[in-house]
Amino acid sequence: MRRDESGQVTLLVIGFATVIAMAVVLVIDASAAYLQRSGLDTLADGAALHGADLGATGVDVYTGGVPDQRLALTEADAQRAVEEYLRSVGAYASYPGLVAQVAIADGDTVRVELRAPLDLPLSFPGSPGGGTVAASGSAVSTVD
Repeated sequence: MRRDESGQVTLLVIGFATVIAMAVVLVIDASAAYLQRSGLDTLADGAALHGADLGATGVDVYTGGVPDQRLALTEADAQRAVEEYLRSVGAYASYPGLVAQVAIADGDTVRVELRAPLDLPLSFPGSPGGGTVAASGSAVSTVD
């Protein structure tokens, strides 16, 4: 007796198509996450440089001269400079929900950490909706 096996190939094709579609979504989302992190890395480095540059070009340098050891850096001034930089380059529009944290380490190092919601272009039903991507940068402001 011979069994009817029609429809078995259709099921196999549908299964392979689903696996290939999931692989494509994974590659596209991983690429998007990498590019977003890379963009935040660039912004964090630029923001840290801008914040450190504040000590070299601040009013204190023009009114009091360049100090012998370290340039004056305060966390509040560095935070303002970083936020000004991020606004000027359009970072808040490019990365909605962007949050910047600024810290001064050792009196002359500006550390910037940026966090933004991860915006994935594709997703499968039941997959995580998104996450957070973060990047950090630092710059030193010293007197040579």
